[in-house]
Amino acid sequence: MKLFYSPGACSLAVHIVLREIGNPFELERVDLGAHKTSTGDDYYRSNPKGYVPLLELDDGQVLTEGPVICQYLCDQAGRTDLMPAAGSLPRYRVMEWQAFISSEVHKSLGALFNSALDDAAKATYAGMAHRRLQWISAQLGGRPYLTGDDFTAADAYLFTVANWAGFVGMDISDCPDLKAFQARVAARPAVQAALKAEGLA
Repeated sequence: MKLFYSPGACSLAVHIVLREIGNPFELERVDLGAHKTSTGDDYYRSNPKGYVPLLELDDGQVLTEGPVICQYLCDQAGRTDLMPAAGSLPRYRVMEWQAFISSEVHKSLGALFNSALDDAAKATYAGMAHRRLQWISAQLGGRPYLTGDDFTAADAYLFTVANWAGFVGMDISDCPDLKAFQARVAARPAVQAALKAEGLA
């Protein structure tokens, strides 16, 4: 398999899951500004959506959308710790978190990287994102991970997008349980390996 990624982007969540699973894979970096891969290819030819992640399977088929890719990878590997069994309520709890992170956190925090937005728009998005992160911190409430004791694909996703707060200058010191979560996830060997491979550690 090959993961098309951009350092620190939402593709990092898939990268972390791949390393947690331990199956072999290749990485290909994408310059999202130029839409070129590290081999010089036009990334739009691989993914007309123009963003990462994209997972190219062994047979040449491709999957996009991080939460879906993570579900596929965990199912194929039989890793019900990372993605509980299909049809079980714990599975839907992980998917519930993935949907919330995708729609409410990813989009609002991600908007702050858009240089075309004026200050008023950025302030609106920042306020939305900060309130969501405060709520997540309260939900963690001292638990190690979002759904309890097991690290799941949703935790990889939250870790990735919550890291963006630092890149956009957002102070999350009022989110102590989230900060503790971030430190806990960052210490995982698979996460360390993914961060190092992307030049982030």
